[in-house]
Amino acid sequence: MLTYTHDTPPHIQKILIAGYRNMSPQQKLKRVSELTRAVQQLALARIRKHYGICSEREQQLRLASLWLDRDTMIKVFQWDPQKEGY
Repeated sequence: MLTYTHDTPPHIQKILIAGYRNMSPQQKLKRVSELTRAVQQLALARIRKHYGICSEREQQLRLASLWLDRDTMIKVFQWDPQKEGY
């Protein structure tokens, strides 16, 4: 069953899906890795814009707090996202 998005015409979506089906598992993993990295870079840009100049560690903690739950952040990194901000 194909699910169509509202911003991509159906004929283009079919081409994309066919391309994904023809990709090897390694190619798919590489694509996911690249997209994840792009999302992280966008999140870091937002963090830098919102918090200004801050250390690399603080940037990484704020980034991690977007993916990890509060209890894990406190337990592992002693960082409370509710107190410090995301």
